Amino acid sequence: MTVSTAATPRGGLPEVRPEYIREPEPFVAMPLARALPWPQRLWQHGWLRKAAILLALALLWELVARVQDNDLLLPSFLATARAFAADMANGELPGKAAASLSVLLRSYAGGVALAFVLTTLAVSSRIGRDLLDTLTAMFNPLPAIALLPLALLWFGLGTKSLIFVLIHSVLWPLALNTYAGFRSVPETLRMAGRNYGLRGVRYVVLILVPAALPAILSGLKIGWAFAWRTLIAAELVFGASSGQGGLGWFIFQNRNELYTDRVFAGLATVILIGLMVEGLVFTTLERLTVRRWGMQH
Repeated sequence: MTVSTAATPRGGLPEVRPEYIREPEPFVAMPLARALPWPQRLWQHGWLRKAAILLALALLWELVARVQDNDLLLPSFLATARAFAADMANGELPGKAAASLSVLLRSYAGGVALAFVLTTLAVSSRIGRDLLDTLTAMFNPLPAIALLPLALLWFGLGTKSLIFVLIHSVLWPLALNTYAGFRSVPETLRMAGRNYGLRGVRYVVLILVPAALPAILSGLKIGWAFAWRTLIAAELVFGASSGQGGLGWFIFQNRNELYTDRVFAGLATVILIGLMVEGLVFTTLERLTVRRWGMQH
């Protein structure tokens, strides 16, 4: 690097100082992760921290079960793990989980589609906005499981009743979150879309949906959680669907037969599926979209 300086003028003429070259010191880049000790480097991984939390909960569970010493009320973690492994090996738990997820995915897709239609109408017209406000005020506070007896009268004991109830549990929280996200879109983006001649569905898909994606993803997660627990509760209370019960029916049957370790194995399966969906689906989707675009930290 060349540096040239001039002294204060004397007698009207500046004093010129000789130029010199300063050699820069060599820079050796070192990643921050390598600069930390290896325990801290390992602790930077989110999956490891979550695994440590799950391990701590499992140890606490085992300790409480051993202190209580009553397998009928609270089986130990090891007994539950053995029952879980046995039911996974004989295919019963995978079959029950597949039956529940099949109903859930169809209902979830229907709820998402209806929520998109309602929110599109709400941002496109005043009557659509009034319709969404009225319907959400009426049906959002209504528990989905309370509609199941009515659904059984309309559709009978089968998958259609469950799908009707699950669509109700997904539709309203997703519609509310999506509409709130649409309303928070800056006016500058709205004007840009209108200047390009976008109207109706194209305006919603190309302008509002990308800008409101954090709120939409939040609504999708809330809708998934509501639908998942509603499905398990419906199977627990009303039994099998079309002769093929899911995880809720598995838990209900083993509770009646006093196989408490298998009951806890079914509950653990419900929890594991929830963790997998959250970690593999929604977290990946957020990382590839809103976090990558700088819309969420």
